[in-house]
Amino acid sequence: MRIGTLGAARITPTALVRPARSVDGVRVTAVAARDRSRAEAFAAKHGIPTVHPDYESLVADPAIDAVYNPLPNALHAEWTLRALEAGKHVLCEKPFTSNAEQARAVAEAAEKSGLVVMEAFHYRYHPLMERALEIVRTELGEVRHVETWMCFPLPRFSDIRYSFELGGGALMDAGCYAVHCLRTLGPGEPDVVAAAALLHSPAVDRAMAADLRFPNGATGRVHASMWSGDLLKVAARVEGERGSLHITNFAAPQLFHRVTVTVDGVRRRERVPGEATYTYQLRAFRAAVQDGTTPLTPPSDSIANMTIIDDIYRRAGLPLRGAL
Repeated sequence: MRIGTLGAARITPTALVRPARSVDGVRVTAVAARDRSRAEAFAAKHGIPTVHPDYESLVADPAIDAVYNPLPNALHAEWTLRALEAGKHVLCEKPFTSNAEQARAVAEAAEKSGLVVMEAFHYRYHPLMERALEIVRTELGEVRHVETWMCFPLPRFSDIRYSFELGGGALMDAGCYAVHCLRTLGPGEPDVVAAAALLHSPAVDRAMAADLRFPNGATGRVHASMWSGDLLKVAARVEGERGSLHITNFAAPQLFHRVTVTVDGVRRRERVPGEATYTYQLRAFRAAVQDGTTPLTPPSDSIANMTIIDDIYRRAGLPLRGAL
């Protein structure tokens, strides 16, 4: 499978280039960027043979099978749709689109095309999350509360992640993980009950907290931050009728993580070994493209995630990304 990458984003070496070296049958063969000299430097550094002058020519390249889309959030829908129109499979960085309406449009286009579109929630493909789900299903009893945190410091306020026009905000950048993890571990799709934001600018959140409720009556809470009192916390907690599960660093468990389980008053800790989350993700993308397997993060899942994000912004009194 030959992949072309749109742009030379900071995440690309970690999310695509290095994993491709260890995933059989995958090669990164093309790159394009707004600044051609930047694309050329990126290609030379990472051994990518083809540099395209612009995004249009990359998605039209008959020598590639798939496109990796790590562009700013506001460009995800546009260039995923263009890649589909050109007959390319797409691995799209999260958040999938600027809002749920755009996510539905991409999902419809993917369905009509018969091509694979997969959202890059890499953590979901690591064995840690499967082990967490097994613990929730078999040990905790009925789930009563799920809480997730994705908080990290980003004091560089000129960063595009603080730009409303480019689909920025703490809920979009950090919170998309927190929402997704809460939905993954929770008992069904939740509804948003309340939300409150700390603002960087009138339309852009630097932190967000939201309360949710699941169909069985269980409660949920999401914490997301790029600049707040919670400087660094990446965690998930599930409370059930028999006990609890706490995960430290669900997002990048290959670096470090901790799983603490308490059931019927007995506490234990576990570790789940594994490769980098991005390696598992790229294998899953290859399998979806080449073998027809269904990925864990298809467009239907992306619609559900973006719907929750939209509802949180509404509850917080903020405009949806891509809405103006």
